[in-house]
Amino acid sequence: MIVSLPYGNECIQMEADAARIIVSRVDQIKAKENGMTLVEKAMEHPCGGKMLRQLAVGKKTAAIIISDHTRPVPSRQILPPMLRQLREGNPDIEITLLVATGCHRGTRPEELRRKLGDEIFEHEKIVVHDAFDESRNVDVGVLPSGARLVIDKVAAQTDLLVSEGFIEPHFFAGFSGGRKSVLPGICAKKTVYGNHCGRFIANPHARTGILENNPIHADMVEACRIAKLQYIVNVVLDSQKKIAAAFAGNYLEAHAAGVSFLRNYCEVAPVFGDIVVTTNGGAPLDQNLYQCVKGLTAAESCAKDGGTIILCAQMADGTGGEQFCRDMQNCSSPADLFRKFSDTKQDDTVADQWQTQILCRVLMHHRVIIVTRKEMEQTIRSMKMEYASDLPAALQMAGEGSVTVIPDGVSVCFRREAFMYT
Repeated sequence: MIVSLPYGNECIQMEADAARIIVSRVDQIKAKENGMTLVEKAMEHPCGGKMLRQLAVGKKTAAIIISDHTRPVPSRQILPPMLRQLREGNPDIEITLLVATGCHRGTRPEELRRKLGDEIFEHEKIVVHDAFDESRNVDVGVLPSGARLVIDKVAAQTDLLVSEGFIEPHFFAGFSGGRKSVLPGICAKKTVYGNHCGRFIANPHARTGILENNPIHADMVEACRIAKLQYIVNVVLDSQKKIAAAFAGNYLEAHAAGVSFLRNYCEVAPVFGDIVVTTNGGAPLDQNLYQCVKGLTAAESCAKDGGTIILCAQMADGTGGEQFCRDMQNCSSPADLFRKFSDTKQDDTVADQWQTQILCRVLMHHRVIIVTRKEMEQTIRSMKMEYASDLPAALQMAGEGSVTVIPDGVSVCFRREAFMYT
């Protein structure tokens, strides 16, 4: 069977055994109604708790945590029903849109206008979270891990805190959405880094599709409780980034309903192979090596211990993170660097440490061959991986053995982990 592997804006073709090709059903998720209509219906039948208009009664202020420029959340379809219900509950309520940047750069005005539309951008109060400005954040408690929960003052001081977001598989939080609006969304740097600490990343439950016993998820959930998040609207998007399903209500119950819906499409059974060929879903997701660690984590779930992973990714923007690149280049071995980060104290976590640690985990158990642009060859080799100019060359380098193919490594999660490395 001929299978297409996304590579930048193009595809690489390869022949594979149909029984050994792993694909999710995510492409079967289709928007069947207008996105705003789906949101309105979800809000009229909340998953646990009161409707938003009821929560707004008697509240002087409200803050809606909204996604930033790095997320494809269609806020201009989600926010109007939320704003409308808040004002139905209290016409005089003062509403602030709080942009959840986490530790990303601040979202620019032109990006907000594109995301929100002219009406919302020009008429609503908008505050962009800054994780690096101590004066903008306040300590509100301690998380199960022992880390301090430091959140944006806008969220801490409002009478009613709610959020919007979207749900997709996440390679160490299990799934995005729900509680992630608070942590990392509106938290200070020290709290975000603490949540992504080496001890948590090393935990075998901090994987794609896993919420139970996931310490990263547990701290996120507690952050919502302490921050008093009252209500969420989360959506699932189709391949065209249109709203295909919406879930509203209690931050635990609505998120759980959305995750359950998505699992029906993205969960697959592993097909173990001596060689696993995968991608990072093509552009823009395969724009750099840093992002491509996500695709590698899907392949590691199906690669036999000691097996070979072949990743096809264009990496038009190079490596991504400078520190990520330097750490891999300068380490004596992936195993040594993995241990170093695993033993790093929670308060000493540094930027991008988690991504490097996950790549090290993959390399500790698997040979990795990268099919990418010639310009990346020396960088790939310096970062403890192998380079191939094309897929046939990579397969020849990998040698004999069973071949499993995951055409889109960022669209799948597995019904059970293929391994539990410690």
